[in-house]
Amino acid sequence: MAEGHTITIEQGDQHVRVVHGGQVLAESDRALVLHETGCPPRYYIPAEDVRLDLLTPSETHTVCPFKGTASYWSLPDAADLVWAYPAPKPDVTRIKDHLCFYEVEVS
Repeated sequence: MAEGHTITIEQGDQHVRVVHGGQVLAESDRALVLHETGCPPRYYIPAEDVRLDLLTPSETHTVCPFKGTASYWSLPDAADLVWAYPAPKPDVTRIKDHLCFYEVEVS
């Protein structure tokens, strides 16, 4: 990690739900919480708890120097709504096979 930049990943203990347009896209009690310097906490949801059948792979890819290359998925009315790191960097391997949404409900 760059000096002053940290990433920690912990097992979440809250119920996480993602709803878009009235439709539940993901729901899990097994989300990981990723804390990264300068970013809000992000909930990474196991792929098994995400409605992948509703999402379409996007052409978008971004590179994070700390996590690796992200792939994105979209809905017809929401581009690049969710992302994942199919081959995350060694320090964050726990997020492999997990997806992250911009907006989640936590309870």
